[in-house]
Amino acid sequence: MKVLLYTEFEKALGKSGLGKAIRHQMRALEENGIPYTTDPKEEHDLIHINYYGPKSYFLARKERRKGTTVVYHAHSTEEDFRNSFILSNLFAPLFRKWICKCYRLGDAIITPTPYSKSLLEGYGLGNITALSNGIDLGLFGPDAEAGRRFREKYGFGPGEKVVLGIGLYLERKGILDFVKMAESLPQYKFIWFGHTNLAVVPGKIRKAVRTKLPNLRFPGYVEQAEIKAAMNGADLYWFPTLEETEGIPALEACACGTKLLVRDIPVFSGWLKDGENAYMAKDFDGFREKIAGILEGTLPDLTEAAFGVAREREIHKVGREMIDVYKKALGKARGAAVDENGGESGGETGGAAGEKTV
Repeated sequence: MKVLLYTEFEKALGKSGLGKAIRHQMRALEENGIPYTTDPKEEHDLIHINYYGPKSYFLARKERRKGTTVVYHAHSTEEDFRNSFILSNLFAPLFRKWICKCYRLGDAIITPTPYSKSLLEGYGLGNITALSNGIDLGLFGPDAEAGRRFREKYGFGPGEKVVLGIGLYLERKGILDFVKMAESLPQYKFIWFGHTNLAVVPGKIRKAVRTKLPNLRFPGYVEQAEIKAAMNGADLYWFPTLEETEGIPALEACACGTKLLVRDIPVFSGWLKDGENAYMAKDFDGFREKIAGILEGTLPDLTEAAFGVAREREIHKVGREMIDVYKKALGKARGAAVDENGGESGGETGGAAGEKTV
């Protein structure tokens, strides 16, 4: 098979978690010997769509009419649209209707976690596979020299404890708690990588990002190599997000051997376990206690167990599972699916795309 990986607004999305997920898909296909293109004009057997924009929607409709198999990657939900941009909560119900209209065009739907799958099923969607965005262990791993360069570049001394945050400037990413914590714990350094145009976020987010504290920095967006260096140079990666469909930086921390603290929310249930392979907290006071315990060494180091999380989601393994989804979708779109014993059984046509309207 040949796959068309199609992403609307690819350049703009390249700096987001979605951009990382798409690069992981490319790498996974390459490592598993599956040819792909990003040009819709080239011949292909299957189209894998990663975004919900109008061009993606109309291309999916066009491809279905041609008989091409469509796999829609559901990276977004109504829940993670909320608490993001100006007026996002007002428009969230309409956003949900739109993404359902898009996702129903897929012969199969992929989403990163069982949690996001459960949300989509609650919308009335079906034929959904939960499949991690994966982690490239060839790129992310322990690197003491990169960590040293990070600390030197940003002026962190040998004895200074550094707390790292990563994400867009969005309320749901937990950025308000991050700034408040830096103010609450002046003995530690806090640095947040990521960027969003401040014109499109609420005033309280603009105020938070512009906060002037001697122990708080917002360097903006940096490339992947810098994130790896930061993971290796920081003493803790803190992910105070309020809503995710997965959270790739958490996997990067697991791969790099970075101590990890996340918010105790449903998306992490089952694969991150408090006190076993990561630390979790529900609120500000809980975070404050865990941060101090991790940085002062009163809580055990869980990084060895955390690496097992990354290994289970290694990109080559994820790639094989993604190709299995492709094969099943191809069979379904053609009206028959090959079972595990090599026989054929009648497959239903249309799948998730059976309903054309929301």
